[in-house]
Amino acid sequence: MTAPAQLTVATFNVHCGVDGWGRPFDLAAECAALDADVLVLQESWTPAGGGPSTAAAVGQQLGYQVYEEQLASGRIFPPHPSANHRWGPRPRSASVVFRLDHPRRPPGRNFDRLHPEYALGTFGLAVLTRVPVTHRDVIPLGQLKTDASRRLAIATTVPVGEGSMTVVGTHMSHLLQRSPVQFKRLRAALPDPGDIAAVLTGDMNMWGPPLSVFFPGWRRVIRGRTWPSFRPHSQLDHLLVTPSVAVVDARIAERTGSDHLPVRATLALARPPAPESVGQAGHTGHTGHQAK
Repeated sequence: MTAPAQLTVATFNVHCGVDGWGRPFDLAAECAALDADVLVLQESWTPAGGGPSTAAAVGQQLGYQVYEEQLASGRIFPPHPSANHRWGPRPRSASVVFRLDHPRRPPGRNFDRLHPEYALGTFGLAVLTRVPVTHRDVIPLGQLKTDASRRLAIATTVPVGEGSMTVVGTHMSHLLQRSPVQFKRLRAALPDPGDIAAVLTGDMNMWGPPLSVFFPGWRRVIRGRTWPSFRPHSQLDHLLVTPSVAVVDARIAERTGSDHLPVRATLALARPPAPESVGQAGHTGHTGHQAK
């Protein structure tokens, strides 16, 4: 297969495929509209009773290869009976859509009484690709004390033009949970940005200026509001590239069924990159779960 001259990359926090009331939305159609060669999905839900995850279902419908890692166990609730035309209730705390189980922070005594119906499952991060993957790696970032989810990054290297590009997808903890610890771990695991053609993307749970401080030498390709989707006021979803990556086009997608807006960019090689990938540059990880 001939390598594409350009690579379209998108990141999308899919909110387990449901809106603020717990109603499923047409996630496959929204992902198809992104038309990405490499698609990073956060908050993919895998039911405990069997069946494909949110990301795997998208992959099956759209013809993607799926690489997914499970990050936390939890429960998802049925649609709220008072759901209306809005994305979700106001205030948002009036409805619980899903909850991650934290071993140190069990739900309050009245939680099960107020929410007796739920389905168990797991919450994860996935990278979907429709171009061949020449190298794949998982970068562990640990679990912070107040976060119910462990965190990691998935790196996939794919051919582009006469070289290759590495896409690193992640979903970071919130700043109030001391996420700078994880950003420093991730920065230490990545090669020098001058040595590789790479993309770093995902829901960073952080604004752009401090994010740039953590990743010197990387540049943000788009600036705009991505959260919450129904009335965005902040950019939490980012796409950064190294100097050897040229930006052909970049945009924030239209309003979605999730609480985040996707970010999408078409990229090309600006100059011949060094041959190493993230995994070959010194980090040792495991290959993770592959869903077909």
